[in-house]
Parts: sequence; structure tokens; C-alpha cells
Amino acid sequence: MATRPDPRSTEIALDPASLYIEEVFTDRRIGTLRRLTPVTSDGAPDPSRAVAYVGETQVMSSVGALPIVFDIDAVSLEDAATKFGPLAKEAIERTMRELQDLRRQAASSIIVPPAGGGGKIQMP
Repeated sequence: MATRPDPRSTEIALDPASLYIEEVFTDRRIGTLRRLTPVTSDGAPDPSRAVAYVGETQVMSSVGALPIVFDIDAVSLEDAATKFGPLAKEAIERTMRELQDLRRQAASSIIVPPAGGGGKIQMP
């Protein structure tokens, strides 16, 4: 059995026991579906692991396109396509909440000098 790499390691390497072949499907309008089929290290199908589906879309923000990527728990390509819309909406809403939280955190970290401080520098 193959040993798993230490997740704390700074070495960059693919895990030959965790390889997938990736197929991309798109409607050329809303987004893409990726079907990840597990393979062995020699590229043969690996029936001991499940096929995974990943959805990807994007939303426009003030800094450009923001990619939204989410897992889809599906048993077929058709099932993944059917679940894409509701899961994409959920992922977009979650991303927007996270961005709002980051903005609030950034805004609350601003230090305002006290009034009448006379221009003195104070260390926090």
C-alpha cells in the first residue's frame, strides 16, 4: 500500500495513489462541470474510488471575474448537471458572505488617532 505524503511538508509532489483523469463539460453559458474519474498510477481506471463532480462558474466583481468552485455530490453527469444551479447559487451566496466578513474585518482593523493628539505617533 502506498504511503501518503506528510501534509505539513513543503515538498511539492503529486500523490500517485490519488490521481484522476479530468473531463470538462460546459453549456458555454453558465459554467462548467468537471468529472474526475479515479485512475491508478499507470492511468488505468480505479474502481475502488468514486467518480467526483465539481462545478465551476464565475461572478463579476469590482476587481473582475471571481471564480466560484464547488463539489457536487452526484451519481452521473446528468445528476450533476441537474444539481449545478442550486449548488452554484449556494456557493455564490456563501462567497458573498465571506467577502462581506473580510470587508468588515478589514474596516475594523483601521486605527483612528485620538482627536487632539497633536500629531504624536503612538505605538499600539
